[in-house]
Amino acid sequence: MLNDKHKTAIQAAYSQFLSSRGLKARYGQKLMVAAIARTLGAISQNASGERDVEKSDGEHICVVEAGTGTGKTVSYLLSAIPLAQAQEKTLVISTATVALQEQIIYKDLPEVARHSGLKFEYSLAKGRGRYLCLSKLDQLLSSFSASGTGISLGLYEDELPQVEAESIALYQKMTDSLAAGSWDGDRDNWADAIEADDWSRVTTDHRQCSGRRCPHVTNCSFFRARENLGKTQVIVANHDLLLADLALGGGAILPPPEETIYVLDEAHHLPDKALNHFSHHSRVGASTGWLDQVNKVLGQMLGEIGDGAELDRCGEQLPAVLTSAKQGLEQMWPLIEELCEFEDERGNTTRHRFEGGVVPETMAQLAEKLREDFDELESLFNKMLQTAQRMLEDAHSPVPIVDLERWYPQLGSWYGRAEANLQLWANYARPDTGGALPQARWVTLVDWGGSTDFEVCSSPILAGKALEYSLWRRCYGAVLTSATLTALGKFDRLRMRAGTPDNASYQVVPSPFDFSRATLQVPASAVDAGNADRHTDAVIDALPELLNGSGGSLVLFSSRRQMETVYESLPGTWRNRILMQGQKSRQQLLDSHREIIDGGGNSVLFGLASFAEGVDLPGDYCRHVVIAKLPFAVPDDPIEAALAEWIEAKGGNPFMQITVPDAALKLVQACGRLLRAEGDSGTVTLLDRRVVTRRYGQAILNSLPPFSRRIE
Repeated sequence: MLNDKHKTAIQAAYSQFLSSRGLKARYGQKLMVAAIARTLGAISQNASGERDVEKSDGEHICVVEAGTGTGKTVSYLLSAIPLAQAQEKTLVISTATVALQEQIIYKDLPEVARHSGLKFEYSLAKGRGRYLCLSKLDQLLSSFSASGTGISLGLYEDELPQVEAESIALYQKMTDSLAAGSWDGDRDNWADAIEADDWSRVTTDHRQCSGRRCPHVTNCSFFRARENLGKTQVIVANHDLLLADLALGGGAILPPPEETIYVLDEAHHLPDKALNHFSHHSRVGASTGWLDQVNKVLGQMLGEIGDGAELDRCGEQLPAVLTSAKQGLEQMWPLIEELCEFEDERGNTTRHRFEGGVVPETMAQLAEKLREDFDELESLFNKMLQTAQRMLEDAHSPVPIVDLERWYPQLGSWYGRAEANLQLWANYARPDTGGALPQARWVTLVDWGGSTDFEVCSSPILAGKALEYSLWRRCYGAVLTSATLTALGKFDRLRMRAGTPDNASYQVVPSPFDFSRATLQVPASAVDAGNADRHTDAVIDALPELLNGSGGSLVLFSSRRQMETVYESLPGTWRNRILMQGQKSRQQLLDSHREIIDGGGNSVLFGLASFAEGVDLPGDYCRHVVIAKLPFAVPDDPIEAALAEWIEAKGGNPFMQITVPDAALKLVQACGRLLRAEGDSGTVTLLDRRVVTRRYGQAILNSLPPFSRRIE
């Protein structure tokens, strides 16, 4: 149980924070603080200070849905920081978006530190990809200086295009800024936006980085930032970095899970983020070209860094394995053409999904051959990497350090690409074990330099099991929070997709908003969105009258085609007041919208799913949210289709178990764009009659906030 000492510390910090900032306690916020404190304060430790697994099997997880305006961030900071300190654990706060990450590190944490009386150090954690690699920058500029002209980097023409003089000027400016101390090597701290191609040439990943063996390590931006992590009690990260750390075994970038209390804000994004990390994919044509290129430059590499021993022995074995793997991929191409159907009923080229995740036997046999080849390639590249690492450390190495430094990232890149292919083809070669969750497996036809390529993919249908074993069972404690964690009033969807334990603490705390100040309406003009053309016509007819009021409006669509059709069909006088997603960046559209409203004008935002979440338009910026149709998922997603297939095979109803709960959650998020501050008011209009006529409609309506209702 939470002891009196910890309870008093949390209460004192909360009271001092409110008093210092002149705020009043919010009921939902107090409930959230109490729920987190009860869970984290009751974790039992064994003699070594770790969580006693036998006494807390799931009870160390706290799940809190807290509506907009609750003050979630302050709640978990004021409750989790004192308990993490008392139990000598690191608090890792993970978010899904950069915006919230920056808000926490630059606004919320400084305020809590200033006003609560709590004493703690905090820092921001980012992956290697956000930091400059000094070794790559140095090599790039040296190559340019030696040639005096534009240079071609790397081995793969499809991935690393020619470096132009304009980019070289950028890299020289980076060097000057580092030398002057006006820049720290963090991409996010560079004054201007950096194009993805320009940045990719001067950053690295864990496979290409030689780590402490790099001669630039003392000035390395990434390692400087990482050293600071070990000195802080509160670390702000993001879901992608957290999942990357778990994929490396945990403790590689962030502190080990066993020594960590996690707060997962925007936790509803975690399952989808996790699926991305646990999936595998490889392009047949691009990988064939890569193997050919490696074979061509292998002699040059060995000529420059050959050691007469391990490197050369591995190098002698590589050509045969590279050729064998290339031949396997060349055989895979016509086999995919034979086995896969890429045209849907409308004649559109798309993807081919293997039903039940079952791969045809001929493809599985060839995948096994590729698995063997890439297993051998991965092993050889790994041995070469380890040898190169030892040579970098050896002061008496016969190979010039400058040559080792130049080739080490290439070896790391080869190793990573071989490993990715190994994981994919092993997945295709081995059938799913009986009783286990099936994998989704599919092939997508993609554009590749004006030609086409086959991208072969696989993914778990649910991330829950992977999260259960890598995170929930291992972590000392965890808090999951968001404004939308329930679907249809239950946590079942989260438990299925995220794998959170059944005996975790689940709680919904109320928002302080007065929802009666807003009206949810389904007008008589709303038609069944199942008839796409008739529904689009009805939306076109309804919008001018609906949006005739003052202030800002937000119209949300489920498809780009419908959004653009509606826009083009409205009178010109109406198009002049509409800002449509795709015309400018999201931030530019929002800035323009606010500027028009501030000037006393009317502005209407047209947006898709990304505008239904994370858009903050309080007061007059948004007095009306129009939702064109119920946000049912597009049925062609291969992972969702495989999940539905699995549920149906078990005798379930995928529409009621997946489709409807998902739509309900997305609808709640969309409605959440209206009330952003306690004094806000306005209208939510749903232009889809199915919410009234279909049997699932009432359940969806009941899951929405308690708005006043007007159903015509």
